[in-house]
Amino acid sequence: MAHSLLKLKRVYDEPSNEDGRRVLVDRLWPRGLSKKDAELSDWIKEVAPSPELRKWFDHRPERFMDLRERYRQELASNPAVQALLHFEDGPVTLLYGAKDPVHNHAVVLLEFLKTLEDRGS
Repeated sequence: MAHSLLKLKRVYDEPSNEDGRRVLVDRLWPRGLSKKDAELSDWIKEVAPSPELRKWFDHRPERFMDLRERYRQELASNPAVQALLHFEDGPVTLLYGAKDPVHNHAVVLLEFLKTLEDRGS
């Protein structure tokens, strides 16, 4: 899959036809959202940060650089990453529940996937 087809979006934002395959990448189901309203293609919770890392980060922007480093280490040995790289052609939208669109694990995941694709993995 070409990484230009990978996108990020809050799971609470309105689904659109441009989303393509909608994949939730959070370990926990987003609060206040029904499964019907989410319109998911997949939920790959195993690709999210470990419970320990998620709790440590606690959505604190000042910890984001450390989260990025620690989460990338987790992703390097996480077999669930491969599932995101082998979807059929077409756009794939990685969905996350965090309020902060800049300081969240999905941003790191997208960067990691693009790096893998650039290396041809």
